Amino acid sequence: MSIHFLGARMKLIYGLGNPGDQYKYTRHNIGFLVADFLAEKWNISLKRQKNRLVSGKGRVDRTPVMLAKPYTYMNLSGEPLRSMDVDTQDLIVIHDDMDIPFGQVRVKSGGGTGGHKGLVSIVEALSDNEFVRIRCGIGRPVNGCDPRDYVLGHFTQEDLPVIRSQIEDAVSAVEICLRDGVTRAMNVYNRRDRDIPST
Repeated sequence: MSIHFLGARMKLIYGLGNPGDQYKYTRHNIGFLVADFLAEKWNISLKRQKNRLVSGKGRVDRTPVMLAKPYTYMNLSGEPLRSMDVDTQDLIVIHDDMDIPFGQVRVKSGGGTGGHKGLVSIVEALSDNEFVRIRCGIGRPVNGCDPRDYVLGHFTQEDLPVIRSQIEDAVSAVEICLRDGVTRAMNVYNRRDRDIPST
């Protein structure tokens, strides 16, 4: 099954994060930050829904889209999708990734979860892992920092230029997926020689 808008098959853009002001600018919330940027750019109003989802609908070029953020906390990110007719071929998930250097963006179609609790929940909810991921690198913790504390840590003032550039890249990656397909987005963003702004 697939979700529809104005009679047309719709893409679901799903940014992951945790609700609450205390989490807004943490590493784990990069998916929310990208979704908020997309909402502003695409002029889509995000409103609270009954199924623990904040979402809105619109069009990007000629493509109908639903832009959404789960308000379940990260570990239950898949729960709102259980009540929706989501075809994983129409799903693009935006999330943080410790296996990618800070500031970089990678695009992936299908595959494992890398232990990311939000992705694990989505795969469990949909019984399918064949969706597109926009992976926003946050790097790995150093000096013995616990990974849980690291992902819930706040960006520093020095991080902000990198974060702004990363959000813009993630937005561009989503738009390329919609306009030209995921293969084109992977060709653009999975190159190892992409420059990353210095802090």
